Amino acid sequence: MNSTAGRLRPVVAALGSVRLEPVLLAVTGAALAAGGIAWLVGAHGPADLFWAVGTVAAVVPAMVWVLKALRHGQAGVDLIAVLALAGTLVVGEYLAGALIALMLATGRTLEAAAQRRASHDLRALLEHAPRSARRRTDTGVTTVPLAEVAVGDLLVVGPGEVVPVDGRVESAAAVLDESVLTGESLQVERPAGDTVRSGVVNAGGAFTLRADATEQDSTYAGIVRLARQAGAESAPVVRLADRYAAWFLPLTLAVAGLAWLVSGSAVRAVAVLVVATPCPLLLAAPVAIVSGLSRASRIGVVVRDGGALESLGRARTLLLDKTGTLTRGRPRVLDLVAAPGVRSSDVLRLAASLDQYSPHVLARAVVDTARERGLGLSLPTAVTEEPGRGVTGEVDGRRVSIGRLGPGAAHPPWARAADNRALLDGAAVAWLTVDARLTGAVLLRDPLRHDAPRTLRHLRAAGIRRLVMLTGDRAAPAREISTVLGLDGVLAELSPADKVAAVRDERGRAVTVMVGDGVNDAPALAAADVGIAMGARGSTASSEAAGIVLTTDRVDRLADAVVLAQRARRIAVQSALGGMVMSLVAMAAAAAGLLPPAFGALLQEGIDVVVILNALRALRVDRAARPALSPATEALIHRFASEHDDLRDVLDSVREAADRLSDTPGQAARTAVEEVHRLLTERLLPHEYAEEHQLYPALAPTLGGPEATTTMSRTHAEIERLSRRIATHLQLARTGEVFAPDQLDDLRSCLYGLNTVLRLHFAQEEESYFSLAP
Repeated sequence: MNSTAGRLRPVVAALGSVRLEPVLLAVTGAALAAGGIAWLVGAHGPADLFWAVGTVAAVVPAMVWVLKALRHGQAGVDLIAVLALAGTLVVGEYLAGALIALMLATGRTLEAAAQRRASHDLRALLEHAPRSARRRTDTGVTTVPLAEVAVGDLLVVGPGEVVPVDGRVESAAAVLDESVLTGESLQVERPAGDTVRSGVVNAGGAFTLRADATEQDSTYAGIVRLARQAGAESAPVVRLADRYAAWFLPLTLAVAGLAWLVSGSAVRAVAVLVVATPCPLLLAAPVAIVSGLSRASRIGVVVRDGGALESLGRARTLLLDKTGTLTRGRPRVLDLVAAPGVRSSDVLRLAASLDQYSPHVLARAVVDTARERGLGLSLPTAVTEEPGRGVTGEVDGRRVSIGRLGPGAAHPPWARAADNRALLDGAAVAWLTVDARLTGAVLLRDPLRHDAPRTLRHLRAAGIRRLVMLTGDRAAPAREISTVLGLDGVLAELSPADKVAAVRDERGRAVTVMVGDGVNDAPALAAADVGIAMGARGSTASSEAAGIVLTTDRVDRLADAVVLAQRARRIAVQSALGGMVMSLVAMAAAAAGLLPPAFGALLQEGIDVVVILNALRALRVDRAARPALSPATEALIHRFASEHDDLRDVLDSVREAADRLSDTPGQAARTAVEEVHRLLTERLLPHEYAEEHQLYPALAPTLGGPEATTTMSRTHAEIERLSRRIATHLQLARTGEVFAPDQLDDLRSCLYGLNTVLRLHFAQEEESYFSLAP
């Protein structure tokens, strides 16, 4: 017995390694067609021969599939098909056998197409890993294989190079891009003596590193091992058909055996097996899942296999990385702080003019913001950049620098206030110096995606019960975002290994989805039941470790994917259960002798057609899903979104006037308030009026009626009320005179209140309305 099993094992392995499904489909289809032609011309003998050949052609691979399933302790729906095929050969019902063979081949081909996975070899992780290091000795600097680096070696890391092993900074300081490990786009400075992990990129000048670990014991090698282990231990998804076969298989065998026992006719038993052949299971589920995959690809969601889509449809816990998933993954200008007597727009223009020549990620954010606001930038000259410090050059004949302040630099009160704001907001600060005088500060932060709040609301509505953020970022900014989004939990300052542990913990309680975009997320994506990668701008490693990839840079596609997966799975279950109910009725008729095998096979074909047509509904757009916007409405959304960018300087001016009124309530403060009044009258209020009378009516059909925008309309009224109140204060103060003391408190309250209302209103519109447009 053991020798027979030993001889069968290589055969089973060989057949399992070859893609038999397309070949089997072609053979069974050709055999059925050839037999039908022969039967029509009266050659019944050759017809039976062709059908028998088609039946035998399906029996062999079907037995291989059953043996493989039994070796894994499973007995799926293929066992019924094998018994039915064998039974038709024994009793001579070759047409029935050929029909079953074709259905089996069709179902297997569809399933193979749905479940063919792309490679999870994480090539990008391996490509990023350094293979050599530059070791510094008394005789000079030599390049050595990474495996030869020992603890205590002094290494040189050049600009743009990847840190080869874990170690400590030996030189004065190192400026590093640690996004590959933490996901955070902001660069960090590590002073002498600080530890540095392998895999991060040197974003500044060359520095020396004292090795604290060998290649295999370093952080990046551990990430690669984690990804491989997590991918290997993820349990394979059980086929939907096999789950239902757990009760359908014994029931079928019992009915067939009872029919044979009572009637004494093996033909009745075969007829029962024929009509019980689970074609609704073999076809309906794969067709619905394949249809779901096709539908998903049209909205920018690439699903690697049917198992991932099915698991997503059952998910109840969603874990999300922060940077690049919930946030944009790119720093943006949060606010501008100007020294007394300087306009915030001038701070931005000078900073952006100089930053045009810098490749730094923060510099790009400053330049982009200035261009969005329509500021005219000057061309700088004599530009120099000191890594980790900033850029210096001449702009319009003045010596300008933007970046960090040197140690011991004086901080006037307004600068200390800017530092406090940066700390409270979790922002980075770029200081602007003009002719050696501290002139302003640019606060930058990775902002929340506009579509993130609505996406999470839709996920809740779709049945996701637990939403948790996993991030390598600091706890304070992570908690702030968690509060804004209403998450159920947040785990901050996590290493890739910590993320994997968190995923494993959540998997123990529910089907868990992990969403991320960075190389550091790849192990966690592989460890989850379903990994979803933000592939539009995310790393190749995260995309390859994930079962699902969002190809558009829109997180709301995540909610679309969940809803689509649930619908595809629901239709698959409906089709399978409906088909089985009809098969049970046919089994009863066959057991009573009312259905011979051939007619039973034809009846099964009819059942198959019904369930397949139902399964194909997964291709259609769900009417309850995202409502479509008209082209005209989309154009309006894009127009007003652009106007929001243009109006940021108005919001800055309101805040600046309020600050000035608090500091020096004299003529300069009155001038600032007059400028705010002009900006409100000429730019902001016309924008709000146009939104109220053009955008909101256009959005009403999409949002379900005019009531959906009433709260925003009330905010428009409050903005106009505060603006008129500011105008009244200007009228109360006689022309050219400063504000009276009894006006200051109310005017200051109006300005600060207007600034708060405007920022909240802009955020609400961008999240609720502007994010609807692609």
